Amino acid sequence: MSHRPFVMWPHKALRTQAKPVKEITDEVRAVWDEMIVAMDTMPGVGLAAPQLGIDMALAVVDASEERGKTVRMANPEVLFASVEPRAHEEGSPNLPGVWAKITRPRAVTVRFLNDKGQWDRQEFVGLWATSVQHQIDHLTGKMYFDHLTRMKREMLIKKANKLRRS
Repeated sequence: MSHRPFVMWPHKALRTQAKPVKEITDEVRAVWDEMIVAMDTMPGVGLAAPQLGIDMALAVVDASEERGKTVRMANPEVLFASVEPRAHEEGSPNLPGVWAKITRPRAVTVRFLNDKGQWDRQEFVGLWATSVQHQIDHLTGKMYFDHLTRMKREMLIKKANKLRRS
């Protein structure tokens, strides 16, 4: 199975709030399947639908070492976040070739519609928590570099643009 191409920064899909999913349908399941292929192709530990230009509040996360433990989420929202921080180098296939150290809560409890169409609640810790928060940012029209200072953000985008041209 293939996947549609990643949209490149500054595509408007990356700055637009994704539309909530009303119910889990075969179409939604097919999009999740495509997203998992795209995530594994990167390779990465998570992906949000807007990264493929899909205007749906869908995310997939798999930070397991052995892979195959993907959590499929529709309309995810953070209910609780730890006060303990965790810093991690983050990047995005939408702005390839650059990364930045971002500090986020080390653990989060997230509420989402699961692949059975039921509301679920799950706690994520470490890299799982980082990835979930990164994907939720995408669903709200934010990029990881929005957590940087203006100067660091501008330098990162400038570097990515230079890489893209070369």
